[in-house]
Amino acid sequence: MDTKEASVQHFLELANRSGRGKFKIYIGMSAGVGKTYRMLQEAHAMLRNGINVQIGYIETHGRTETHALLDGLPQIPRRQVFYKGKMLEEMDLSAILLLAPDWVVVDELAHTNIPGSKNEKRWQDVVDLLNAGINVISAVNIQHIESINLEVKSITGVEVTERIPDLLLKMANEVVNIDLTADELITRLKEGKIYDRSKVENALSNFFQADKILQLRELALKEVATQVERKVETEIPRSLQMRHETFLACISSNDEAAKKVIRKTARLATYYHADWYVLYVQTPRESANKIALASQRHLINNLKLATELGAEVLQVQHSSISTAIIDTALAKQVTTICMGKPHISLFRIILRTNLFNQLLKTLSSNDIDIIILS
Repeated sequence: MDTKEASVQHFLELANRSGRGKFKIYIGMSAGVGKTYRMLQEAHAMLRNGINVQIGYIETHGRTETHALLDGLPQIPRRQVFYKGKMLEEMDLSAILLLAPDWVVVDELAHTNIPGSKNEKRWQDVVDLLNAGINVISAVNIQHIESINLEVKSITGVEVTERIPDLLLKMANEVVNIDLTADELITRLKEGKIYDRSKVENALSNFFQADKILQLRELALKEVATQVERKVETEIPRSLQMRHETFLACISSNDEAAKKVIRKTARLATYYHADWYVLYVQTPRESANKIALASQRHLINNLKLATELGAEVLQVQHSSISTAIIDTALAKQVTTICMGKPHISLFRIILRTNLFNQLLKTLSSNDIDIIILS
């Protein structure tokens, strides 16, 4: 672990202590979606309800509608710092800690502080506030999250240097997405509601293009969905949680049937945004020294196909296929089992009725669905 990683870990470990303030983060796909506007609206609502809320730092970027919302909100004066021949302004961390409001609004979470400040990054200032028991509302654009930096660069062609660690999002009590369509965002830009009109044409030819905005929007929605899932998993008893779809495709060494099951299950998993597995149960009669080489080759190709389509492949040796399916479904918390239509005679169906009934009974008692694919 390098010095930077150690510093990040130190801050986040401190933030886990009891008595920490509540933390709410607004995430947007880009500048101009309305994160700052929403934070100020929330601050006004708190003030009307008698909550001691203060503005620690807000950057309106000269947006008229946003700036108008500052009226009537108590603001903590910024700290003035002379740096490289210029008088600059920073959030006054010491003043906020001294005043200790119930809630403080802190914009531009990924901002890098002026050298000589207590902390290098504003997110570290926020951690200090949380450690002091002060509740914080903040905002950040999706491109400033560390783990998706390379994805953002591939989309926009720009490497964002100001970033926040992903673990900061895990600290948050609430993560809220501020969403607009690409057309709505571009319209706001053309109306001069995001940047000065002199910068609009340049923005339209670079960052604010529909395809780039759409991809960043997808990243933002996925990130917030991940945080909501985490909150559900940690705060709601498992018995009360809505189950996420998980598919189990059961295949045999039958080449064509296996391909159909794999492809159809892949489509289902994609539709439901679900995890899925492919299970092949090797019975004694299909051991390596008994199964035909052609069947082995087809099986390997089908397992490779499953992996390429996003499945996790499971190979189990067992004398009872139904028992292996049940055990795997329960271990992987599967919600739906997919299998091909059995090509067996009526006599063999009758012979296997008890086994099949046992499989259905076990799956039913565990609320697991079964789909027979044609």
